Amino acid sequence: MAVAWSGGRDSTALMHATARCAQALAHEGFALRVLGLHVHHGLSPQADGWLTQLQRQVQAWAARGLSVELRWRRLNGSPAPGDSIEAWAREGRHAALQAMAQEAGATLLLLAHHRRDQAETWLLQALRGAGLAGLAAMPQKQAREGLVWARPWLDQPRERIEQYVQALGLDHVEDESNADPRFARNRLRLQLWPGLQSCFPGAEAALAQSARWAQEAGALLDEIADQDLRVWMKAPSGLDLKAWEVLSRPRLSNLLRHWLRDCLGRPAPASLVSRLLNEVGRAAHGAAWPAGDQVIQTHQGSLLALPARAPMLAWPADCRLDLSRPGLHACPAWRGRFQVDVADEPSSEAVGSSLLRNVILRPREGSEQFQRAPGTPARSLKKAWQAAGVPALGRGGPLVYADFPGETGPQARLMWVPALGLDARWRGQGEGPWLRLSWLPDAS
Repeated sequence: MAVAWSGGRDSTALMHATARCAQALAHEGFALRVLGLHVHHGLSPQADGWLTQLQRQVQAWAARGLSVELRWRRLNGSPAPGDSIEAWAREGRHAALQAMAQEAGATLLLLAHHRRDQAETWLLQALRGAGLAGLAAMPQKQAREGLVWARPWLDQPRERIEQYVQALGLDHVEDESNADPRFARNRLRLQLWPGLQSCFPGAEAALAQSARWAQEAGALLDEIADQDLRVWMKAPSGLDLKAWEVLSRPRLSNLLRHWLRDCLGRPAPASLVSRLLNEVGRAAHGAAWPAGDQVIQTHQGSLLALPARAPMLAWPADCRLDLSRPGLHACPAWRGRFQVDVADEPSSEAVGSSLLRNVILRPREGSEQFQRAPGTPARSLKKAWQAAGVPALGRGGPLVYADFPGETGPQARLMWVPALGLDARWRGQGEGPWLRLSWLPDAS
């Protein structure tokens, strides 16, 4: 079991109380080791002294029979000019705690947040205009990559922790940055909270209760979104545009936020959600909205989340590549690679390796013709993509040309196209072994 241990009053109390519980369980036959995980932010001139104090504290507790251990990690770098120190420290701290816990084999990480912390978080989120997810403040527990982050004292008033520390005479550090009014939480704690508590003595409990109500409402919205996603999802991962005609705006907003969170891997900005709510229903086919490293685009009655294409690096004209061997063939300038697989026999997607020894890679120019099936007329490449249902952002990658011996010498002819495959006029051509091509764009 791990405890996030800054060395302050609250985390020191939690570390000591957890160690005492482990000691009591040891008498009943349970072997439980308690790890104190300390993050050295490198921001305070006293940080080295804090670490030394924790090391001495662990030694003293261990001498009294408590099964405790200290692990620590120092953050590298510093906030960039103009960046939030609080955000930089929080992000680095969370990553360091996760890594140390996993390295030690801990499955549970305890944090010492209490009821006052919860009330302050709710108030800060409300002052920032947060939605329901923000007003839910801090969860009692949540799982991240195999580690459960838990706050066992989230319903406990700060005064009870202070009484515990005083009764046992526990030493703890005092972080001078807690008195710095540059930080939003400190301003609230030092300037606003005393007056609020004076006028409303029950403010702490009331605001913490509001956070619990928000958490309950959020859980209900998650259930509704799961039901709606089963109805409005179109294979493989698109959102049916008919939802804009059927669902009420609040329900559509809830569905859209959950779908975007799954697609983007993070909560979507409120500005993006608002634009999609207002614009998708009347947008033209192929309309797109930027979303970080992805693009949200309408396509054939669906709303898709597709990778945003980085600008292609310069590629020399008529660049040649040998694709006659199975395996992966990198094309860094095109931000991707070809995968070449062996086919057992000639097929609609296979071509002889003799034609792939000296292929030419070119970008699309606009006049290309492509034949999808034998006996059908060749069509413009754009129309071939459209007929196959390939969205615009799925058409990246180089076109593959083969040198074809013409009457007046070799001439390049289009042979293979990303997302469409082999031109029908090349099927079964060349000498084996027979090979199939696939284009794999880089994740970036």
